[in-house]
This record gives sequence, structure tokens and C-alpha cells, in this order.
Amino acid sequence: MVKNNNQDKSDSIKNNVSDFKNSKANFIKNFTKEQLLGFYREMLLIRRFEEKAGQLYGMGLIAGFCHLYIGQEAIATGMHSTMQKGDKVITTYRDHGHMISVGSDPKKIMAELMGRKDGSSKGKGGSMHLFDLDRHFYGGHGIVGASVPIGAGLAFADKYLNRNNVTFCYFGDGAAHQGQVYESFNMAKLWNLPVLFIIENNHYAMGTSVSRSSSVDELHKRGIGFNIPGVKINGMDIFDVIYDGQKCVDYVRSGNGPMLIEMDTYRYRGHSMSDPATYRSKEEVNCMKEQDPIDNLRLAVLKNDLAIENDFTKIDNQIKEQVNDIVEFSKNSAEPDPSELMSEIYN
Repeated sequence: MVKNNNQDKSDSIKNNVSDFKNSKANFIKNFTKEQLLGFYREMLLIRRFEEKAGQLYGMGLIAGFCHLYIGQEAIATGMHSTMQKGDKVITTYRDHGHMISVGSDPKKIMAELMGRKDGSSKGKGGSMHLFDLDRHFYGGHGIVGASVPIGAGLAFADKYLNRNNVTFCYFGDGAAHQGQVYESFNMAKLWNLPVLFIIENNHYAMGTSVSRSSSVDELHKRGIGFNIPGVKINGMDIFDVIYDGQKCVDYVRSGNGPMLIEMDTYRYRGHSMSDPATYRSKEEVNCMKEQDPIDNLRLAVLKNDLAIENDFTKIDNQIKEQVNDIVEFSKNSAEPDPSELMSEIYN
């Protein structure tokens, strides 16, 4: 009986969004030129920020682990457009893009990656432990799957305090196998918490493909046993993300309890900067790059005569200059004082 109820909800949501596939051009025209260029600017900033982080890592200016978001930009940017004031975001260690999307200062993010005192966590968190309370960004967590129980807790607080907010809880396809994920699913549905569980399925958990690691590769169905409806969304197209994602956000915000989204996406780089990604072919990567979310947004806008090429060229140049300023700020930031080693820790 539980499975049938859940399937009814999933089918209803899928029916509500099915018309989008035949009307993408019309949906694009719902946005102003400023909004469309804003999407492009945000995704390009994430892309160029991450490319620069990769370069700085190679130069030894960023140490420790560093996981880049290149290729997945449409998800963070698209879902951010569905948020309202007070909504929360929590993710795992591929977190730079998400923190940029919620509006955090990219200078402080890069300074944090470089371990400087002007970083968002005073240089003590690094790449995997970013945090911005003012922007309701709760990390950045190095433990695989840790974002899920914490995200459920954030949603519990909102429900307890009667706040009409949604927690956007991101995790990867590899984390989808963790036991704490399913314990959290169970509690979230029992209490009908306003949390949107978002699996960023980039098809590789470290170096292991979904087909080799999962007995059920349709990850959006992982909530069936807990009566949590789920849908799969093309995470390489920002318009798919926004349109389908908004339906899911509305479902959760309306008091229906949690929902599960599987964002079908792809990372262009290795799992981390130490991963050469030899487990996949260049042909595969190049094939996926043909679906590049930034290029396709640009082409779609131009095709529909909603902006001109010069608009994008200006943004390209502005982002290049902005990233240079970000790097200079971070390089000029001092190292944390040694006394910081003993501050803000549990006794």
C-alpha cells in the first residue's frame, strides 16, 4: 500500500512537468533578458572559479582535498532560482559552486580554499568545510552522506518553529548507498519535514560507475520504501532544472513532506584534484561536454533572440577580471594566527 501511494504522488508530479519537453522555447521566454544573463553569469563564475582553483592547487597554493564542480553548474544555479528567503542549503564536499550560488563572497571562498584568515571559516575549514550562516549555507561536509541527517535536522527546526522554508539537501550518487541516508529518509517522512533531498548523480562515486555500484540505478526511486516520491531531472539543462525543480519545491513547501530528486549530471574532472580519472574514456567525457550547461544556455538564449553575442562577451570579460581580483585578494590575505588552532573547538 505504501508503494502504491508513493507511486501515485510520483506519477502526479511527472504528469505536471511532462508538458515542458514540448514547450522549452516558450518557457525560456518567461524570463527577462536580465534573468537569463544572470543565470549565465552565475554559472560562468562557478566554472571559472573552479578552473582557477584547479590551477592554484597545481601551484601548491591550495592544499588538502579539493573537489571541483565543473560540469554541474546548472544544478546549483537553477535550484537557487527556486529558493525564497530563509531557505537552507547543505551539501557534501563538492561545495564551492553551491556556496557561490547562494550569494556568498567568492573572495572569502577562495581565501578559505587557500587557508587564509579572510576565508569564510578563517582558513580552518578549507575546500570541504565551507560555511556561511548569513546566507543559510550549512556546508560543506567531508563525511560521505553527512549532509542528509543534518539537512533533515535543519528542516525539523523550520517545521518546529512554523517557518515556511525548505531545506535543499544535496548529496552524490555514491553517498546514496549510506545507511544514515535511509535512517534520515524514514524520520523525514514520519515527521513530514520540509526537506528536498537532491542526489547529484554525476555517474561516478570516486572512480566507480553507478552501473557497477548500485543494484538499482534509478536513484530517484530510492525513497519508495519510505513513501517519499521522487523524480529524475536533466541536470545538464538549467531550464529543466528550474521548471521541474520548482514543481518539487512547491510540493515540499506546501506541507507534503520530503521529496527526492535525482539530478542527472556529469563532472568533467576527476573525483578530486588527485584523481586522474583514468577509469573513463576521453570519448565519453567529450560526448558529455556536448551537453555543456553553460554553452547550451548561451545557444538557447541566442536562438530565441533574447540577447546578443556581445552581451555574453561582456560577461565573459567581466568574469575573467573578477576571478583575477578574487585570486589577488586571497593571495594577499595573511595566514591565520597560530592561536586560532585552539579557538572554536569542542572541549
